[in-house]
Amino acid sequence: MPKNRRQKNTKPHEHEAAGGTAFLHIHGLGYSRDGERLYIPVHNGIKIYAGGAWSDAPGDKHDYMGFSAADNGFYSSGHPAEGTRYKNPLGLIRSTDEGKSITVLALEGEVDLHGLAVSYRTHTLYTLNPEPNSKMKQKGLFYSKDEGKTWTSAAMAGVTGQITSLAVHPSDDKISAIGTTVGTYVSRDYGQTYALLDPKPASALTFTGPGELIIGSTGTVELRKVNPDTGQAESWKPASAGEAITYISANPADPKKAAYTTEKKNVYVTSDDGATWTQIAKEGQAAESN
Repeated sequence: MPKNRRQKNTKPHEHEAAGGTAFLHIHGLGYSRDGERLYIPVHNGIKIYAGGAWSDAPGDKHDYMGFSAADNGFYSSGHPAEGTRYKNPLGLIRSTDEGKSITVLALEGEVDLHGLAVSYRTHTLYTLNPEPNSKMKQKGLFYSKDEGKTWTSAAMAGVTGQITSLAVHPSDDKISAIGTTVGTYVSRDYGQTYALLDPKPASALTFTGPGELIIGSTGTVELRKVNPDTGQAESWKPASAGEAITYISANPADPKKAAYTTEKKNVYVTSDDGATWTQIAKEGQAAESN
């Protein structure tokens, strides 16, 4: 998973001041329920892209990590904004109002869950736990059906390579996918066993509303939409040749729309199933468009 972890509460970077249009890090990607707003956590809060324009989300400018959008808002982890009452790290939190307020669900002050994914409609959470804590007694893959109150360990049998990404089916929460430096693996038993779906190194992945996987690959950088039941793949030509893809999000309201980010902090959106792309941010600098 992309790693930009901070150990201490520090002031925002000079070029990431609240209300600015530049961002030094991208920590996730996700759409609002109606598909009209794209959320990008950027180290100090969330940038919102809607109607061709950028704005800041309301509320404290937390350093959200493991950002995962759902139909009831978003789930995340990370570090609290300076001067707020929350312990560092945040543990597991939820927001239903674009970050204007957050609810701490579990593990506050204990762990930063970079590897976090949610089933969009069922809200079952999966996490790649980095260290033992009060809820998870060991490292590894866990899932929770009660918003972090209890967690069940998953054996993750069959997965090889360094893990780069994690995703959960939007409505069938027993189905999850893991991307690694070897390929993309799919589980149908709550992460206990995984089978190789795609043999190309994966850097990012997400499920679409209908349950297909959009996979970003390293090496020869490409995007593919893959049916996990049949293995049938549709190639999408990314707009950024040679740049590793870091996050992908499928629009929940329109299966032809999606967005992705790159290691150089470029952000692109499509409205025609990957045929063409519009760049909405270049090297960490937000761009207005119409």
